[in-house]
Formats: sequence, structure tokens, C-alpha cells
Amino acid sequence: MDAPGANIPEYGVGELAGAIKRTLEGAFARIRVRGEITELKPYPSGHIYLSLKDEAAKIEAVVWKSAVPRLGLKPENGVEVIATGRLSTYADRSKYQLVIERLEYAGEGALLARIEALRKRLLAEGLFARKRPLPLLPRVIGVVTSERGAVIQDIRTTLARRFPRELILWPVAVQGEGAAEQIARAIRGFSELPPGGPVPRPDVLIVARGGGSLEDLMAFNEEAVVRAAAACSIPLISAVGHETDTTLIDFAADRRAPTPTAAAEMAVPARADLLADLAQKAARLDQSMLARLRAAHLALSRAERGLPDAPALVAQARQRLEDRAERLAGALPQMLAAKRAALVAAAAGLRHPREALAAARAGLAQLVQRLEAAWARGQQRRAAAPALARLSPAPVQALLRERRAQLAGLSARLEAVSVHAVLARGFALVQDETGAAIARAADVTPGQALRLTFQDGQRRATAEGEARTPKRRRPGPEQGALL
Repeated sequence: MDAPGANIPEYGVGELAGAIKRTLEGAFARIRVRGEITELKPYPSGHIYLSLKDEAAKIEAVVWKSAVPRLGLKPENGVEVIATGRLSTYADRSKYQLVIERLEYAGEGALLARIEALRKRLLAEGLFARKRPLPLLPRVIGVVTSERGAVIQDIRTTLARRFPRELILWPVAVQGEGAAEQIARAIRGFSELPPGGPVPRPDVLIVARGGGSLEDLMAFNEEAVVRAAAACSIPLISAVGHETDTTLIDFAADRRAPTPTAAAEMAVPARADLLADLAQKAARLDQSMLARLRAAHLALSRAERGLPDAPALVAQARQRLEDRAERLAGALPQMLAAKRAALVAAAAGLRHPREALAAARAGLAQLVQRLEAAWARGQQRRAAAPALARLSPAPVQALLRERRAQLAGLSARLEAVSVHAVLARGFALVQDETGAAIARAADVTPGQALRLTFQDGQRRATAEGEARTPKRRRPGPEQGALL
């Protein structure tokens, strides 16, 4: 009889681990597991280790390096996902794990929670604060969207209708795997275009796509796209989805448009509206200029009425000038005659230097006689009075010598400036019949009687030429003729 348990199969540890692995992989070759990502650990080798949990349990999972590019989304802690893969074991530690081949967000709730968390984080960094004005009339417009579909056609039609502008399209995938990287790369590419290069640099940028579900629009909620839009150096308009759709790129853009058509309308003004506005402003400018011209004309008319009669003022000034000119013509001869009479009177009052010198000498002689007489009387008195004998005549004689020296000096100075001293050097004094001195040859008329005074006497003479009656100078032309 066999021992108890003899019919139970016996396994080695490795055999048992292999049997369990085959059983798990055969029973769970393709499964979908829903749970929240936790314990996320990317390794330098490229593999990603994580765990999925719910309220009841937790399972470890791994994403091999070869599956990361096809994963569908970037795993993050706290995000509820649906993982597609297969169940396998790790024999070295007697553990089983989920080998993930693809990840999906577990419904809109998980997507919205992830989007809201990213929005708050980027808002705290200040990525949504910058809002730049759009150019009034851009020369070049850049568009980031799919080259297929109605979006680019709607933008082209709207621009052609409102104001045709040069359009540059950067085609990208707007949903699915790798869409976010393409959109971010296109925004950065437009922003890095140099001015004046072979490819025109846009003046405004439109990032657009049509409507869709939340999962379809997720590429525009990715952090890489939002950061590229916030760092773009070109004013950016976001036009993603329909009017009710909101993505994170809308917060980072300078303007948000509800539809791609509305984005094109924001980018350029309507030509008809510009022409109408220009015509209205031109009409208002014309009216304003006319009003200002009328006001200036009225002010000029009022000022003109307040001004005096200019021709009358000029006529009065001319009349006064003519009167002054006529009076001046008669006043000059009268003034010359008066000056000449005053000069003659002054000359008549002057004494000849010889006469003044003779008078001074006569006065000095009288003074000497008086002094000698006084001296004689003094001598007589001294002879009569013994007390006077002690007086000396020296002081009086010294005073007399001093006075004589002063008189001699004055006489020499007077003789030096005397007319007779000048005549003694060979000069002569020329006078007319009235005794007025003539200093210029131009004042002598032919045949005029002259009186010449020399050092030793006078002689009469007549100027060469025939005598003629001097004519009175006629006054010049009336000053009024100058005006």
C-alpha cells in the first residue's frame, strides 16, 4: 500500500515557479486593469516601475523600455488610469506583476482632475499672467494645425474675405500619440524664426483644431504645449475645439478664440470696416478743419475791424515828414547865421595878446612905482623914527622878484599861444569883409574881397576869378517822394 500523499505531484522550486507563470500568463494573457498610479519610479535604463491601487488592493506593474513610446500618456502619481497588458511573475521574489503595454485615462473625471492639478501648478508659476496685444494688421500669419480637415480651410476663407494676408502653415497631428510634441515643436519653431530670413517670421500665430471629446483635445492640455505657448515670442491666439471647450493652452495664449473662424477674425480686421472707419474719420477731419478755418476767418475779421486805417496813418506820417523837411531847410541857414553872429561878438570881445601883455606890463609898472614910492616913504619914516631903522627891505625885494618871475612865465605862455606867434612863423589870417575867419578854400568864391593879416600888418586882396553872387542852396527833393 502506497504511503499517504504518494499520488501528489512533486515539483522543484523552479518547476513550480515556471508552472505558476505559465498558468497566470495563460489565464491572463490580455487584461485591462483600472486603478490609481502610485509609487512611480522611472529608472535610468528606461523601464518604469509603478503600482496600481484601489480601495481593496494594490498590484505592482512594470513598463518595459520598448513599450514606453507606445504607452499613450505620461504616467503620473495620483492619476486614475486603465492599464492594458498581461499578468506575469517574478520568480526570484515569488511575486506577480502586471506588464503594461498601454495606459488610458479612466474616464473624464480622471482627465479633468489631472488637468486641474496641472493648471494650478502652472498658474502658481505665473505662466498665465502675460497677455500681449495683437498687431492691428499683421503682414504674415502663422497657423499650427492639421493640413487636412476644415480648420485650415475656414481660416483661409475668413482671411480672404476680411483682409487677405500671407499665410504660413506648420502641419502637425492634433490628437493621438506624439501630437503634443509636434504642436510644441511647431510653436517653438515659429518663435525662433529670425526676422528677414528665407522663411517670413509671422506677426501673429494661430494654434487651432476642430471640436472633439476631452480625450481628443488632451494634446492641448499637455505641459509641453502650454509651456511652449507661454514662452512664444509671437502674439498667440488659441482656437481649440468649440466655444464650450477649454484647454490649458487657452490660459497661456494671448487671446482665446471660440472657433478657428473667430481666430482668423481676431487676427485681421475687416477691410470694409477699415475703409468705412477711414471715410468717417476723413469726413470728421474735413468738418473740423472747415470749422477751424471759419473760426480763424471770423477772428481775423474782428481783429481787422479793430485796426486803424493804415493808409491814413501813412499819409499823416508823410505830411509830418514833409513839414519837418521844409522847416529844416530854412532852419539850417538861420542857425548858421546865428552861430556866425555869436562868433563875431565873441571875437570882438577878445583883446589882442600884445594889448593884454602891454596892459599887464603897465599894471606891473604902476605896482613897481607904488612899491618904490612906498619904499621911499618907509625910508623917510625910518630916518625919522629910530625904531624903523631896524626894518630890512629884503623881504619886499624877494616878493617883487617872485612876482616878476611869475609875470615873465605867464607872458611867455601867452606869447606861445598867441596868433602873432603863429603869424611870426610865416602864416597869415584870412578874413572876409565882416571880419569872419575863413579856414577852407572851398568857402572862398571867385572875386571875393579878402583881408589878410600878417605879423606886421594887414593887406587887402581879391580872390581870383570873376565875382559872382552866391546862390542860395535849393533844398533837396521832398522827403515825401521817398515814400
